[in-house]
Amino acid sequence: MPANEAAWDDLQAILTGTAGHCQCQRQRLGDRDWWHLPVAERSAILESEVHCGDPRATETIGIVAYDADEPVAWCAVDRRSVYGRLRGSPVPWKERDEDKDDDTVWAIACFVVRRGFRGRGYMYPLVAAAVDHARDRGARAVEGYPLVTGGKEVIWDEMSVGALGPFLAAGFTEVSHPTKRRVVMRIDFT
Repeated sequence: MPANEAAWDDLQAILTGTAGHCQCQRQRLGDRDWWHLPVAERSAILESEVHCGDPRATETIGIVAYDADEPVAWCAVDRRSVYGRLRGSPVPWKERDEDKDDDTVWAIACFVVRRGFRGRGYMYPLVAAAVDHARDRGARAVEGYPLVTGGKEVIWDEMSVGALGPFLAAGFTEVSHPTKRRVVMRIDFT
């Protein structure tokens, strides 16, 4: 469901550990600004962006997944242009000539599956729901930047961008492969 329809406490139940430290702000702010910002300030920024508990809010920056009444996962999805870290990275732009400020292209920037619920396949419906969320809000395309593990060990936050399988299952196609372990996946609605 859109995050504005979820409770703030439910989102915070998902964002524990490293994700609780990040508060889904590293991708948005970029490393330099994020690094020196206290967690309480990151949390306040996130709360102002998601509008949890306000189903009438016209904007929110992600979706929250539930299993029955239990909050289990979060996905950050918003206009690609708002992600400072993404804009500064060569990964999505290598081999492509695109306008970084095109607000009709959205990005799935981050996933968090709550500890105790991982490995149950929540990523598949989460990617599909993120696509619907973006399309319903006027996106003409959605991108994702999943990690291709190739059986190699994954370090602490590398999988926060997602794995390739859920993107393929949702109908994304590869538009570039800028590094050995990262692909740019995209689905166009036009």
